[in-house]
Amino acid sequence: MAEGRARSVGTAVVIRTERLTPHMVRIVLGGDGLAGFGAGGFTDHYIKILFPPQGVTYPSPWDLERIRADYPREQWPRQRAYTVRNWDPTHLELTLDFVVHGDEGLAGPWAARVQPGELVRFLGPGGAYAPDPVADWHLLVGDESALPAIAAAMERMPAGARVHAFVEIDGPQDQQKVATPDGTAPVWIHRGDRPIGEALVEAVTALEFPSTDVHAFVHGEAGFVRDLRRHLRLERGVARERLSISGYWRLGETDEGWRAIKRDWNAEVEAEQDHAAAA
Repeated sequence: MAEGRARSVGTAVVIRTERLTPHMVRIVLGGDGLAGFGAGGFTDHYIKILFPPQGVTYPSPWDLERIRADYPREQWPRQRAYTVRNWDPTHLELTLDFVVHGDEGLAGPWAARVQPGELVRFLGPGGAYAPDPVADWHLLVGDESALPAIAAAMERMPAGARVHAFVEIDGPQDQQKVATPDGTAPVWIHRGDRPIGEALVEAVTALEFPSTDVHAFVHGEAGFVRDLRRHLRLERGVARERLSISGYWRLGETDEGWRAIKRDWNAEVEAEQDHAAAA
């Protein structure tokens, strides 16, 4: 889903909303525009919601190629990626969970105030990860931004799967009911006043790995993801192809700023660690 490539814009309607915790809102989308929505193969499926800048309107139906040709870049719709928490193809219902911290950000405040009936335009779905049913065990690690994907992965785990899941949240008020079919729940790590991801790195480095055959999903703030990528690749010897690992966001960067540098940043980190692993 490259930034410059023309893509078809999907449409959906907000059906209902629910405040799950003080910092997470669930929005369920529906409507005939979701007919043929192609999710289901992965547990980290996502869509990119499109937000036009305030005061800007586009001809209907939206055509991104035309918008980018006819409007200056600052008037292009802004994109925010969100994991598909659940997709019900029978009832055409698409569930998304949003992290909300007051008026901070773009999508969070929108999710906190949106009302049923509002039209939503999006790109996608994308996705690449689902738990390997033959892996000896699974490691799932993330902050709030990765919780929807971790929850979806846990619910998809095969019977008897060994799972170690660590989710960092602000505090106990942000815990949710999440478990594998066998009843394994995540370890909830309460951040408190500590830097984001610090406690997650400690938890994973202290974990006694059941075996080397692990399928890992590690996502969230780019700083701790980088540290855990280094730990898993260099100290634990986990092969790159057994890792789904990426920074969903980066402290101090806007979403647009992070997307602009993310690919190069990831490539540099991987190159450094490949070199270190070969040394």
